[in-house]
Amino acid sequence: MSKVNKVSAEELEIIKDQSVKMNNVLNNIGALEIRKHELLHSVADLNREMEDNKVKLEEKYGSIQINVEDGTYTNIEDKE
Repeated sequence: MSKVNKVSAEELEIIKDQSVKMNNVLNNIGALEIRKHELLHSVADLNREMEDNKVKLEEKYGSIQINVEDGTYTNIEDKE
């Protein structure tokens, strides 16, 4: 019968602890990637909303530059 080779109990405990920590880190990375994906979709949605609003404002006011602090605007001259 052959002898079973084993690491020490202390070494095995270290390996198990490191494995658990690595799995936790990888799970956290996965969760962050999911959140990042959700946020990127939010950015795309907001860009669409902003573009739609810009079109509405241009229909009402023409081509303008709006000061987002106080709502004042200036007309943008066509450079043709």
